[in-house]
Amino acid sequence: MVLQFVAISMLVNTLSPATIIIIPFMTLLLMVLFCSWLYTLGISLHKKLPSDIPMHLIKFKFCGSIPILYMVFIVFFGIFHFSLSQSGDSTGIIAMGIIMPMHLLSMFCLFYCIYFIAKALRSVELNRLVTFSDFAGDFLIWFFPIGIWIIQPRINRLFIDNHDENSK
Repeated sequence: MVLQFVAISMLVNTLSPATIIIIPFMTLLLMVLFCSWLYTLGISLHKKLPSDIPMHLIKFKFCGSIPILYMVFIVFFGIFHFSLSQSGDSTGIIAMGIIMPMHLLSMFCLFYCIYFIAKALRSVELNRLVTFSDFAGDFLIWFFPIGIWIIQPRINRLFIDNHDENSK
């Protein structure tokens, strides 16, 4: 993550118009891929939950869409804001007043999605309702891509085991 910030700051300092357009779209692409993985995982795990474990899928779907909508807004707003700043118009305070609440909402929704997936994953593995201490370690999902490297093998085993049971 630190390397990403260093690379982006080096690219932004060049102020080439191509760089200013490419970086937001690459960030959007990575965010869409990550959120799509979270969404697919959440839906798939929810289907495997025992019927006596209540988890709100509609809230998960809503919270999963907010970070993507936020990133789309940021990309287009950022390009628009950059073009205004090049012409000498100063809109920084207004931009921060719009972006900060949206950013906080997006972060909350992303945390909720990770909470949902961590709880669902552990509930499916243990086949019971779990407490926070049971699934707190599964918040590694947040540390992209290291969290995925750690969590994904457990998910693969869970779905392969279920596939083997269904084929017998």
